[in-house]
Amino acid sequence: MEEPTDLIRSARFRKEREDDWMRLEALVTKAEGQGLRRMSFGEARDLAALYREATTSLAIAREISLDKGLLRYLEALTARAYLSVYAPQESARGIVARFMRKSGPVAMRKSWFFVLLGFLSMGLGGLAGYLLYLDDPAWFYVLMPGELAGGRNPEATTSYLRSVIYDDDPSASGLGAFATFLFSHNTRIAIFVFGLGVFLCAPAILLTFYNGLIIGVFVALHVDRGLGWDLFGWLSIHGVTELSAICIACGGGIQLGAAVLFPGQNTRAEALRIAGRDAAKLAIIAALMLVAAALIEGFGRQLIQDRNARLIIGWTIGGLWLMWFVRGGRAQS
Repeated sequence: MEEPTDLIRSARFRKEREDDWMRLEALVTKAEGQGLRRMSFGEARDLAALYREATTSLAIAREISLDKGLLRYLEALTARAYLSVYAPQESARGIVARFMRKSGPVAMRKSWFFVLLGFLSMGLGGLAGYLLYLDDPAWFYVLMPGELAGGRNPEATTSYLRSVIYDDDPSASGLGAFATFLFSHNTRIAIFVFGLGVFLCAPAILLTFYNGLIIGVFVALHVDRGLGWDLFGWLSIHGVTELSAICIACGGGIQLGAAVLFPGQNTRAEALRIAGRDAAKLAIIAALMLVAAALIEGFGRQLIQDRNARLIIGWTIGGLWLMWFVRGGRAQS
């Protein structure tokens, strides 16, 4: 139980400063409800000054062991005031706009080497898969998951392969379900290549390389049947965006792994934290691209059956992504 002298001392301490605390509490409440931008210059100035006085009062109250109720009140008040003064005042909409205008494409440019490694991993995998199929079509069964092939394999007839590429009734053939499966598969790949990159880069590179192998044998099958350009158009309308998203996610994963492998002057934890700023933005960009690819895949690829139209749409969208990465944030940076 507190001594009467402590209670008297607490009451006196509170009385001498209570008016400022009440004023600070009113300003904090206003800042929490309306934001600092809607406060007048004088109110914002008073908020900062009273916050500093309140922290001083809290330090004194702790030093002379005033009553616990007063300490709890001051701790809560100073915590709220701190958030009002120093916490980011930008709205979620402003954060999204800033990411789209500047921080996203800037992170892409800063991470270009790692993103390039991601594209090389998939490209080399695709080349290897293509050459392996030409050497022996049996590699198709080794590399391609059966559920992903959807019946398209070296034993399928050319007419069947063509009918899947130019299917004007996806609901009847199950192509829509296959497209959903393919998107789900690629989304999992993107998540894995990003998340596994932190383990010294190798899992991200190998998984992206394997995804390239799958694409390589798939392309080789169709080229072998004289359907190379038709498949190219079929893949382009969504694949330019979707496969690029996987490569970008891989680049983010490699960036994290490189920070662990080569921390430089920093500790590994610090290097990982620094690299994570841009790597996380690459992951967000990859996620945005996968969502866009899903929309394209859900509508465009089934509704648009003309090969040239598929090529134009797919690569035009790819060009827009590239323009965003190259030009975005230039004026502000």
